[in-house]
Amino acid sequence: MTQTTEPAVAAEHHPPARGRGRVHRAWFVAAVTFVTIIGAAAFRSLPGLLIDPLNDEFGWSRGTITGAVSINLALYGLTAPFAAALMDRFGIRKVVAVALTVIAAGSGLTVWMTAPWQLWLCWGLLVGLGTGSMALAFAATVTERWFTERRGLVSGILTAASASGQLIFLPVLSWLVQSPYGWRPAAVTVALAAFAVVPFVWLLLRDHPADVGARPYGATAFVPKPEPVPGAARRTVTVLLSAVRTGPFWLLAGTFAICGASTNGLIQTHFVPAAHDHGMPVTAAASLLAVIGVFDVAGTIASGWFTDRFEPRRLLAVYYALRGVALLFLPMLLAPSVHPPMIFFIVFYGLDWVATVPPTLALCREQYGEDSAIVFGWVLASHQVGAALVAYLGGVARDVFGSYDMVWYASGALCAAAALMALVIRRRPAGRAACAA
Repeated sequence: MTQTTEPAVAAEHHPPARGRGRVHRAWFVAAVTFVTIIGAAAFRSLPGLLIDPLNDEFGWSRGTITGAVSINLALYGLTAPFAAALMDRFGIRKVVAVALTVIAAGSGLTVWMTAPWQLWLCWGLLVGLGTGSMALAFAATVTERWFTERRGLVSGILTAASASGQLIFLPVLSWLVQSPYGWRPAAVTVALAAFAVVPFVWLLLRDHPADVGARPYGATAFVPKPEPVPGAARRTVTVLLSAVRTGPFWLLAGTFAICGASTNGLIQTHFVPAAHDHGMPVTAAASLLAVIGVFDVAGTIASGWFTDRFEPRRLLAVYYALRGVALLFLPMLLAPSVHPPMIFFIVFYGLDWVATVPPTLALCREQYGEDSAIVFGWVLASHQVGAALVAYLGGVARDVFGSYDMVWYASGALCAAAALMALVIRRRPAGRAACAA
């Protein structure tokens, strides 16, 4: 109580200027958040690399293995809105520290698994719950509390953190998976990466600017820290029941489901085994996936900058349309070696990977105001449900047809539908609350 009250009192007598120090404290919080999401992203780099090794060692079908991936992806999304409400109730720092510990436990326990249900429990349930609490709702909450300006840019930077984690870990994990020791050292590496971030979060992350006597970045007045919000689960469900009565929610949820289907569910899960089907070494395919992460950072940050300046609906339509065209060409590009057209696809897809997040966040803020972080959590849930379905169905399609071609074409068509859906989202006049009863 004392630590929270004293900075707030000091701020009332001596309001901290926006320029105290050379860098506003909000940017340090954003940096801690960025690094934290990178640590949690390590596990999300692993699923596509383990499909073939688990199939070879245990004889499990791709459908069985990707079933665990589907549980993980679905829980990642369904946990997010409750995590946003829990952050309002207990604080960002506590929720994130517990989530990272759960991720580390789930990943570490996989090294002893011998049956599919253990894969579903550790890889699916535990890591799904942990990463769900570290989902983009975390980035949305930090952006909402610490910034009143540059929100589009900050949301783009924090979204890019997941891709940065992919960039950092994919080459290392693919090398470990292909080593004589097999896939287990890769799982241990992921567990250690997540656990190593916990003290970093506990010591450096703060829940609200008032905790350190600061204003949100761009604010003209000091903002007191709000009281903890009781009934986190009830509030989460109440916000959902209100949002589902509005048309924009279904359009945002539908487009974001297709976003998840065409990124996490499709490319992140199935690109490496699909490339390997065409004779490409796993390390080469994983390196291409890591390159997507490189350009995703640039594309997402640029998208945040565009979102501060252009109409989010049109940005979404362009992103989805271009993604759909790229997927239609992918079956013709897969080959035993890396060639220039494939590099062009990787660069292009990387720039467009999660460029959809900043404009989607902006539309949630426009439509749902102070409930936007929780609404975005539910929209993110649809993203992960879409990813889970395609992760599973892609594995089943490969088992049945012996090829991923139909999956690429179907996903391209879905992206075209998402582009049309984005264009019909109605603008909300300023001052109106979409979640009003």
